[in-house]
Amino acid sequence: MLINRSQEEECRIAVVEEGRLEELYVERLSTSSHVGNIYKGKITNVEPSIQACFVDFGIGQNGFLHISDVQSTLFHSKDNQKESVGRKRPRRDRPPIQECLRRGQEVIVQVTKEGIGTKGPTLTTYLSIPGRFLVLMPGMNRLGISRKIEDSEARTQVRDMLNQLNPPKDVGLIIRTAGMDRSKKELQQDLNFLLRLWKTVSQKIKSDPTPALLYQESDLVQRTMRDIFNSNISRILCDSDITLKKVRDFLRIAMPRTRSHVVLHDEPVPLFEKYHIEEEIEKINARYVPLPSGGSLVFDQAEAIVAIDVNSGKFRDHKDAETTSFKINMEAAPEIARQLRLRDLGGVIIIDFIDMVNEKHRRAVEKCLREAVSTDRARTKILRISQFGIVEMTRQRMRPSLKSSTYMHCPHCKGSGLVKSPESMSIEIMRRIQAMTKKVNVAVIDIAVSADVASFLQNQKRSLLAQWEQASQKSIVIVPNPAFSNDENHFTLRDIRGSVVPA
Repeated sequence: MLINRSQEEECRIAVVEEGRLEELYVERLSTSSHVGNIYKGKITNVEPSIQACFVDFGIGQNGFLHISDVQSTLFHSKDNQKESVGRKRPRRDRPPIQECLRRGQEVIVQVTKEGIGTKGPTLTTYLSIPGRFLVLMPGMNRLGISRKIEDSEARTQVRDMLNQLNPPKDVGLIIRTAGMDRSKKELQQDLNFLLRLWKTVSQKIKSDPTPALLYQESDLVQRTMRDIFNSNISRILCDSDITLKKVRDFLRIAMPRTRSHVVLHDEPVPLFEKYHIEEEIEKINARYVPLPSGGSLVFDQAEAIVAIDVNSGKFRDHKDAETTSFKINMEAAPEIARQLRLRDLGGVIIIDFIDMVNEKHRRAVEKCLREAVSTDRARTKILRISQFGIVEMTRQRMRPSLKSSTYMHCPHCKGSGLVKSPESMSIEIMRRIQAMTKKVNVAVIDIAVSADVASFLQNQKRSLLAQWEQASQKSIVIVPNPAFSNDENHFTLRDIRGSVVPA
C-alpha cells in the first residue's frame, strides 16, 4: 500500500499487487466527502409524487430522503416497532411519506451517496457508525453478520460471540469481515468505543441547533486503514511524517504486530513515480484500455449509465471465431472489474462482450466476471449474460467517479470535451517541480502554463515554491501563456550558465 500526501490539498492511496495498481483512492480538501457523516437537518419539502422529501442539513445543497430510507420509528402509526438489522420493512408495507414526515420537521440523517451533477446527496435515517470490527446501528434490533462471511459454521461461531457481548437493546450490531477471528475482548473494546461515540452524538442531537454536523466520518487514511488494511498487505509506504504517525497510531491499537510494516519513503524520487503509479493513473481516464492479447476495452460514461465495449482488435485464433471471442472475453472480464474499481464507476453499467454462440462459453465468461467483482468493496449485482453477449450490472455509487472529480467541462466546447482543472494541473506541476529541484545540474526552472494554472500556482503555492527555491538554491519561474489550455505546459531547465538542460 502506497500513501501519497506530498501535496496538502490531495491525499492518494494506491493498493499495488505484484507491481500492478489494483485500487486507487483519492480525496481532496476542496471536495471533501460527506458520505458517512450524520447531521441534524430540517425537512424543506415533502413530495408525495415521488414518495420522498428534501432535507436541509447545512451544506448548501438539500439532500434527498426516500420513504424506503425512513425508519419505522418515524411512522405515525401503531405499527412503528423497531426494525431488525438486515430486515428492513418492505416498501409495500410502508405508509405514504406525507403521513410520516412534514415540512419543518427536524430529522437525523446520514449521507449515503454524494450529490452528482444536479442531484443532491442521498440520505437515510438508518444510521450506522463503523468501527474496526463492528458496525453500530442505533434504533435497530438484532445482531447481523457481514454477507462476505459465507461459511455457515463460521457465521454460527461469530453469532455466538456477538451474543456474549450483551449489547444494549436500543442498538443493532453487524460484525465486519475483519472481526471474524477476533477475540471477545477485542470485540468488546470496539463495542465500547462505538457506544461512547454514539453517546456523544446523542448529546449533540439534544443540544446542537438545526442544522448541525453530529458525526464526521474519518479522513481517507483512517477509513482506508479501518476498512481495507489486513494481513495480506505486507508493507505500507508513506511519504509524509504526519501520515506515518497517523498510520502507526492506528495500528498500535488495531494491529500492534503490523506496526513494523509501515515505512517512511524519504528518497529523492517521488513515491508514486518510483513505483510507476503516476503512469497508471494517467491511463485510468483513457477511453481505450488495451488488453494483453491485442484486444481492447472502450469506456463511454454518461450521467446515468456506463457503456463498456469489448473489441477483439488484432487478436485472432486460428481455430475459429467462437474460440477467438471466448478468449478475448475471458481476458476482458477481470480487467473490466479492475477498471470499475480504479475509475470508481457506479450506477447502471452495460457490458457488450463479443458475441458467443456456445452457451457454455457465455456462462464461463459470466462466472469469471462475478468472481472478479467479488472482492470489490462496493456492492454489485450482475444479471445473466444475454444471447447477444450483453451483461447488465449495477455497482454501488458512493461518490462521483474519478474522472468527474479530476476533470471539468471545457467552456469552449460546451462539455463535449474535457480539460483538467487548474487545481488538478497545478498539483501535477508541483510534483514535477519537486522532482526537478532534486537535479544537481539545474539552476533555473521555467514553467509555461495557462493563465488559470499560473494564477493558482502564484496565489496558492507561492509560499511553498519559495521554500523549495531556498532549500534547493534554484530559481522557479511561472510564465502564464494565454494560448495554453489547462492541460498544456512546457518546462525549460537551464544550468548556471543559462544553457538548456534536458528534462
